[in-house]
Amino acid sequence: MDFSLSEAQTELAGLVRKILTERDNPWGDLAAAGVLGIGLPEELGGAGLGFLEQCSVLCEIGRAVSPVPYLSSVVLGAGAIASFGSEEQKRQWAVPAGDGSAVLTVALAEEDGDDPLSPSAFAERAGGSWRVFGVKTAVPALLEADLVLVPATAADGVMVFLVRPSDAGVTVQPQSLTDGADAGRLVLDGVALEDGRVLGEPGSGAEIAAWLVSRGTVGLCATQAGVVERALELTAGYARSREQFGRPIGSFQAVAQRLADAYIDVEAVRLTMWQAAWLLAAGRPGDAEVAAAVATAKFWAADAGHRVAHTAVHVHGGLGIDMSYPVHRYFTAAKRAEFTLGGATAQLLQLGDILATTEP
Repeated sequence: MDFSLSEAQTELAGLVRKILTERDNPWGDLAAAGVLGIGLPEELGGAGLGFLEQCSVLCEIGRAVSPVPYLSSVVLGAGAIASFGSEEQKRQWAVPAGDGSAVLTVALAEEDGDDPLSPSAFAERAGGSWRVFGVKTAVPALLEADLVLVPATAADGVMVFLVRPSDAGVTVQPQSLTDGADAGRLVLDGVALEDGRVLGEPGSGAEIAAWLVSRGTVGLCATQAGVVERALELTAGYARSREQFGRPIGSFQAVAQRLADAYIDVEAVRLTMWQAAWLLAAGRPGDAEVAAAVATAKFWAADAGHRVAHTAVHVHGGLGIDMSYPVHRYFTAAKRAEFTLGGATAQLLQLGDILATTEP
């Protein structure tokens, strides 16, 4: 089988790398180059490509540890609205997110719950509209977002609401994540929303939430693949140039072995990510094989990402913990991706549940 990237993925990755490394306004330049909308349908102003191409973009964002909100705004926010939204919702939100004139985000993490598919945020019907309550935390790009997709539990199951930060009853509080990225705490205190602010058909909320979590998880894995790949490149380069006892430290067996192990880990993150991305792109939601592939990819992104991040710091020595040195950015980015949407142990537990329910 041929596991090489397509010509479109390769060319797209090269364009994104050039923009992220050479331009001063990466978000605006990505929008101007038409990169943001590549995964959206042509009728919404996109290029009609797919999730695999979006993962190529995310890998390059990880390599550059760029703070652009591509995953939250375009892949998840605009992607979910394009897939499940009404024509009005698509026109109002998916189109401007695809051209960079609006920023969307998704609120999955909660202070008092660790399962984004069973949100503790809740909604109740009152006077012909919905009232939404709850607290979401570490919401990416919340301070610049024009719209937030908020899963909440209602009497008939999970629903996904479209919430504006300016809506009455919404409080936005700034937060700083492990890697210094901007995020926010979203407090919803009886936010009144009409039916037009519900995403999807009645009864589809659980499917939409699962779509967001699975794509968000693999998107994180794609970002992590870029992070650890570039971290290893920087570390190998340092090991070739840094001399101790009259020879490069990379020539010492202990250092060489750690770098070799890191290479295997980087390949594991990359390959399991592409396997999960391919299965998701094939459109098999709810399939046990897809769920297992997503959990496997996130396990490697977390477990191997942890090892590569620490290898980079240890081989660099004192420079590795210098916050002004480039490798520190890759360490903190890898640690953030390690635990977002569940660390390695959580993925193993999920895999165990999948195997228990699929054994003959």
